[in-house]
Amino acid sequence: MANIGQRNTLTIVRDSTPGVYLDGGEHGEILLPNRYVPRRFVPGDRLEVFVYRDSQDRLVASTETPRATVGEVATLKVVSVNPKIGAFLDWGLAKDLLLPFREQTGPLQVGQDVLVRIYLDPKTERIVASMKKLDKHSAQEPPDYRAGQQVEFVITEKTSLGYKALVEGMHPGLLYHQSVSVPIVIGQKLKGFVRAPRPDGKIDLSLDDAGYRRVTPLAARIVQALRAKGGRLEFDDDSSPVAIRQAFGTSKKAFKQALGTLYKSRRIRFCQPGIELLDNTAWSPGSTRPALKQKRS
Repeated sequence: MANIGQRNTLTIVRDSTPGVYLDGGEHGEILLPNRYVPRRFVPGDRLEVFVYRDSQDRLVASTETPRATVGEVATLKVVSVNPKIGAFLDWGLAKDLLLPFREQTGPLQVGQDVLVRIYLDPKTERIVASMKKLDKHSAQEPPDYRAGQQVEFVITEKTSLGYKALVEGMHPGLLYHQSVSVPIVIGQKLKGFVRAPRPDGKIDLSLDDAGYRRVTPLAARIVQALRAKGGRLEFDDDSSPVAIRQAFGTSKKAFKQALGTLYKSRRIRFCQPGIELLDNTAWSPGSTRPALKQKRS
């Protein structure tokens, strides 16, 4: 059976003038228009397609892949506004995606980027978007995450405490202001870590792993970067948080901890500005050596 709003692998049933028809199960035969039909095929071949309704409300298939499917959250651009029904969004298919007025949180303009969840209207079986259903996740069970687990999330709203987020597209989370040292924008997709799962089902988030778990691999990445740059980097304790995040994907606090580990293990020296790799081939992440006797001025 074909699932509307999702990728499906369907069987070619027969050829026709407008294209080929695919076996849609309970939905009957579904047309794959000629522009998507492979050059060589025979009935019985299976194709991976996306199924949706066209402008005449007929089920059709496409080999194109939309930017998001039913149930997912995405940032999409407004391409037109119909004063009677709502805004239309570019989601990567020939037919634009409708964002009805009832699902908008405020007036929209052409060219504006909006964060939406894509869902299937249960009455019409049409695929539409919503700015209000971001927290209406489909998961019925409480989130099963552990502290320190790496996750992906998208930023949905700024609050007095921090930034609301959707973890793995399903569960509500919060990234606190005090744990953020770089600019964050609504709709931004980030990789981070579970700080703590909460009894109410929400998840406290962090951009960085906690404690020693983050320092050891980060120290190894710094050494790799030093080697790639001939043994010298312009980064040190005084580098900006934004520059550190862009280069190493971590906070300034974690970066300084990793530098401290490398310095104490006699792996680097501070050049003020920058750091330099020392000749210590026996060093490995996690090893320690007596600190250098030289003092940092």
